[in-house]
Amino acid sequence: MAKKVESDKPLRKGYTTGVHASFTFKSALNCFLVTGLKSVSKTNKMDNDDLDVTKGAEIVVTISDKLEDLELNPLEHSPYEIGSLKLFAGVGVGVVTKEGLRPPKGFPAINPTPLEAIKKIYRRCDHVTRQNQTIYASISITNGEALAKQTANAKVGVLGGLSILGTTGFVKPISADAYMDSIKTELNVAKANGYSQAVLTLGNSSFAYAKEHYDEVQIVEIGNFVYDALEIVSELGFDSAIFVCGIGKATKVMQGCKNTHNRFGSIDFVALKEQIFEELNLLVDTELTKTVKGLTLQLKEMERVESFYSMISKKTDEQLALWFSKVDTKTIILN
Repeated sequence: MAKKVESDKPLRKGYTTGVHASFTFKSALNCFLVTGLKSVSKTNKMDNDDLDVTKGAEIVVTISDKLEDLELNPLEHSPYEIGSLKLFAGVGVGVVTKEGLRPPKGFPAINPTPLEAIKKIYRRCDHVTRQNQTIYASISITNGEALAKQTANAKVGVLGGLSILGTTGFVKPISADAYMDSIKTELNVAKANGYSQAVLTLGNSSFAYAKEHYDEVQIVEIGNFVYDALEIVSELGFDSAIFVCGIGKATKVMQGCKNTHNRFGSIDFVALKEQIFEELNLLVDTELTKTVKGLTLQLKEMERVESFYSMISKKTDEQLALWFSKVDTKTIILN
């Protein structure tokens, strides 16, 4: 079985894009209430140890009584209406164009939690909401459209920029939260658009292979989160899943690794050697190498590498079935 490896290194937490956006909205609103003129507030998202393209990004909120004062995402969209306030997607914040996301189609890509925070902030201003005056606001992210190209936003139908995300308000460093939220979003979109089979890939080569053989909407890059991703696949009611990966990752899953990152476990080469002997009647020397790729070189010399790949694929499918029996899984291992 895989050997577990732990890391005790302390990592920095941070606040979500949604928290930054709501604080900036409050600042702009307070200024607008004092002056009655166009108000602009800005902040930069604080640094943390999460894998996040928005770290350091400038978030801008503009509030005015004139719509023309706002710089908006050029895609036609409906604003969120909060009493007398109309909240739009500014430049660099995406607009939702597909079903399956938490923000509704045709509206700014602002998740429910930060949107609710903004609503509460605005509703406290009774002396504004009682006035018979329409107020316009936009949330923008500087260079958001360019940053969004590093995300799956366009694939899931968020166009023209980034999403304003957040559930708890906090970003956990290198946590599964942000990545799993992205995986769940992509799987939701695939299911909402009629796909009954999910294609899960681990790594760039696997993703490139999948794009040549399947529709991109059903393909989800899951990083190392094998078990967690399949759990979502099962919960959403997909009939089947294709699991595309390299031989090393497949071997880890075969041995019971739910997450294939090295910090969660390494391959048990003693067990692998025994299994190769039991299944294929071959004796390999695991002392010569500590990688599965190295073993394949030995097996190539024996002209049995295809049998080895078939064994790993079959055993990986069996392990996935043990975890999620309701999802028909098939493992494709890249050479």
